[in-house]
Formats: sequence, structure tokens, C-alpha cells
Amino acid sequence: VQLQASGGGVVQSGGSLLISCRGRTRDFSDYGLAWFRQAPGEEREFVASISWTGGSTRYGGSVKNRFRIFRDNAENTLWLFMESLKPEDTAVYYCAANPDSYSSDVKYDYWGQGTLVTVSS
Repeated sequence: VQLQASGGGVVQSGGSLLISCRGRTRDFSDYGLAWFRQAPGEEREFVASISWTGGSTRYGGSVKNRFRIFRDNAENTLWLFMESLKPEDTAVYYCAANPDSYSSDVKYDYWGQGTLVTVSS
């Protein structure tokens, strides 16, 4: 699967943003999907993941109750809705796919190119 993330931009602290990831594949539902992020000088961090049909989700502790992950397999699209954004949410956000898992601690086989989200204070 090929993944392309988009929708990043500059948003004020406390604001919201919706980013998306479009997949090029015959069957998007073959993949567990996830969002990761990497801030400058920091290690990559798990943000959220979603099961093949979207029925189950997981969130990293720093974003829980503020971010929501969802998908539409008919549209081959994954989204991440982010609200109550904080300057520390500033990072490049990457979407990723794994045919066998949507866990936070497995190796993801396929990655999008990333989209930059900047939260101004």
C-alpha cells in the first residue's frame, strides 16, 4: 500500500485540525492503520491506531481524549481529528499501515511521507 498524508498546517493553541491519509491499494481494509508523530529533536511517538474495520482504536497517553482516529475503507482514507491542540503537539505526523496488527509497539511496514502540524502559542 502507498500512503499519502495531507492536511497539516499552522493552528493556534486550543484550536483543532483534521489531517488525512489516503491509501493506494486494492483493499484498504487489509491493513491496521496508525498515526505517529515526530517533533524536532525527538523520537517518533505513537499517536493513535485503528483496527481493520475501524471498530477498535488505541491512543497514546498524551493525546487521549483530545484526538480521534477514524477511517473509511470505501474511500481508502484515514483521518486524525485533533482538538485542544497544544504547542507540544507540533510535529510531523505520519500515517502507517500493517497488515497484521494495529498495536502501538509493532513494526509498521508502510509509511506515508508525513504532514507538518505547527501549533502556535
